[in-house]
Amino acid sequence: MSYRFAKSVVIPALILLVVAGVRPGWAEDAPGTTPPALVPAPAPASVPPSTPPVVAAAPTAAPVSAPTPVVVGPSPTVTPTDLAGLPPELHVVGNQLKTAAGKGIWLQGVSIDSTQWTAKGENTLKSVEAGVGQWQANVIRLPVTEAFWFGRGKGQAADGGLAYRKLVDDAVAAAAARGAYVVLDLHRFHAPMPEHVEFWKDAATRYKNHPAVLFELFNEPHGISWEIWRNGGRLADPKSKNKDENAAENAEKATGPVSSGMQALVEAVRATGARNVVMAGGLDWGYDLTGVVNGFALDDRQGNGVMYVSHIYPWKGKWQDKVIVAADKVPIMITEVGCSTKPMPWQKSTEKPATWAPDVIGLIQKYKLNWTAFSFHPKCAPVMITDWNYTPSPDWGVYVKAALSGKQFEMKKMR
Repeated sequence: MSYRFAKSVVIPALILLVVAGVRPGWAEDAPGTTPPALVPAPAPASVPPSTPPVVAAAPTAAPVSAPTPVVVGPSPTVTPTDLAGLPPELHVVGNQLKTAAGKGIWLQGVSIDSTQWTAKGENTLKSVEAGVGQWQANVIRLPVTEAFWFGRGKGQAADGGLAYRKLVDDAVAAAAARGAYVVLDLHRFHAPMPEHVEFWKDAATRYKNHPAVLFELFNEPHGISWEIWRNGGRLADPKSKNKDENAAENAEKATGPVSSGMQALVEAVRATGARNVVMAGGLDWGYDLTGVVNGFALDDRQGNGVMYVSHIYPWKGKWQDKVIVAADKVPIMITEVGCSTKPMPWQKSTEKPATWAPDVIGLIQKYKLNWTAFSFHPKCAPVMITDWNYTPSPDWGVYVKAALSGKQFEMKKMR
């Protein structure tokens, strides 16, 4: 989710984007200043402190054989051979993440946005340093798209995605050298498709068994049944007036493209030999996890396990029924969560952050849910920062920064 469109074009943009099955955007005006030198802060207690005094640059990706934006593959593996100072590899054990030594790890951090809408990124590496340093995050979420990854994005240099993959490499190296993890988020919507299988075959090869990298397989599934979410199948015709979430369950009505399903993404990753923890978002724009406990959990017998993802915003209710229902069975990570005083275009009004923010962080802390707050960008709402000095926003960022520093919040009301 990323909300960056100007208000003057909100209504026509909403119409076009909803038809295309894409979540609309919303602009936030915030002053931009030159980022200052960032002073590293101690690593969080749940992650071993890093020893390297300088953030190491990632290995340069191998050059592609052709300068045109064509399929590049297979990617070279960029897993470091020297693991000193890097965070330990994670495994799913019950409903927790643990190291090979059995130590529990609680991931808490920020979502660093921009690489889902620009191949060049916007202060991406500075944000990694600020997130892990000033804000004491032990994980960052980095969104990517298969179009930029393979050099097919609009306005992208004809280098086959070389510069984009190098930027991702550098972000991974910068976080890992500080003892933090990276969630590589395929930032797409609706349903997993063949091009997403193609992406994970390449990206999983590149970061195969990198101890700091986790794979978020698909950002926000929606408009499909749990059967198609897991196993794939024929989708409803995008031109059809019937876009009910369960329309694709009826084969006679389903005349659109064929989804690969989430299980196919797991298998694409495991086929490369990568055992990295994989993460799967639920339905209803990544919010609903009920299918996970009702027969649609993913099968992973060759890797370090599956963690399930939910996105919580003020317009989502029934926390217990939709999210916490799975919390005692599987590990959960809230990879998007945030609030603002301004309602989103689809909201008539919104709850005040002064009551919602402490309660949602209290929920996360009570059930020890892993999380990355959204968004560590001053113009991607709901914003956590108001400028590139990484000043926390008063209605969301101040709560996140306090929680990452160890402050405990009480959930007074379950939504």
